[in-house]
Amino acid sequence: MADKRDYYEVLGVQKGASDDELKKAYRAMVKKYHPDLHPDDKEAEARMKEVNEAYDVLSDREKRAKYDQFGFAGVDPSYAAGQGGGGFGGFSSGGFSGGFDDIGDIFESFFGGGFTGQRQNPNSPRKGQDIKTSVQISFMEACKGTGIDIRVNRLERCSACSGTGAKAGSGAETCPDCRGTGNVRINQRTPLGVFQTTKTCDRCGGRGKIIRDPCPTCSGQGVVRRVLQKNVSIPQGIDDGQTLRITGEGDCGLNGGPNGDLIIRVSVRPDEMFEREGFDIYTEVPISYMQAALGDDITIPTIDGNVKYRIPAGTQNGDTFHLRGQGVPRLYRSGRGDHHATVRVMVPKNLTKKQQDLLRAFNDSLDDRNNPDKKKFSDWFK
Repeated sequence: MADKRDYYEVLGVQKGASDDELKKAYRAMVKKYHPDLHPDDKEAEARMKEVNEAYDVLSDREKRAKYDQFGFAGVDPSYAAGQGGGGFGGFSSGGFSGGFDDIGDIFESFFGGGFTGQRQNPNSPRKGQDIKTSVQISFMEACKGTGIDIRVNRLERCSACSGTGAKAGSGAETCPDCRGTGNVRINQRTPLGVFQTTKTCDRCGGRGKIIRDPCPTCSGQGVVRRVLQKNVSIPQGIDDGQTLRITGEGDCGLNGGPNGDLIIRVSVRPDEMFEREGFDIYTEVPISYMQAALGDDITIPTIDGNVKYRIPAGTQNGDTFHLRGQGVPRLYRSGRGDHHATVRVMVPKNLTKKQQDLLRAFNDSLDDRNNPDKKKFSDWFK
């Protein structure tokens, strides 16, 4: 026992080696020590046995985790017994070491979380599961709010047996195996000795009761699946990807417990004209060259309709004007975001000869401040 070599050392890999590295190292060792290549070589036979044992442990995720925590005792109970209890990899004379806070962590390592202390009473009220679904609405419906019809499948309490699962006129009996607790005790032998744990009762499936004469409507389950049709109110201001929670519209609870909730994820279709960031709206408005130069009353489309707005003379392409309080209503709050309109100056195309001459004459009439042709490029940045 004391001469056992570390499994990582046997395969010639580091402790954090990947699965591929382990396989590669194992194949190399097989080629090196396989008995067919070394007939009548007892040392090669012993080495091959050692390699197989190491790979068997390290290639198994659960075994490897136990080996990393406890050493050989984690994967070979006889090794722990041979050490007399003092050589168990995760312990010291002062208590626990190796990252375990209490004895429950040790049980979880060996039993995969199967050890529990006090289990919940299977007959106590339990809340039903939440139901998740999704809906798609338009951009304007998200801004203004709307109502939408949905259909979901949910579990409802069986009306024929009032949720008991037993046929009318009969009842459920206490399970003789678990005596109504829903779980049974079992003994498991580990490197630490024999420990008693609990598991779900196989006979009653953890319910603590047995139904001899099940309800024909729900087949003894106490619940049936039905389609829920409901009109849901979508509040104004909701945004793409947000969710609504409707309390009590999920699956029915067990043993008189409350229903779960209905959770609706909202998807919003994009709009051709408007873009949204938070509760602000952004849009682009085309204007003519003359409107930009002289100023004018322009029409800005908003989510509430068209709005007249006066732009000043000398408006430049890309200038943005802000309409306060004309954005999206704030979700579940008072007030609204803003509307931001960016103007795009439309340069005229397909000019006639006369129009071109007039435009050149106009350009020649401009002074240095307004004519790039008469001003050095670098001066525009001063």
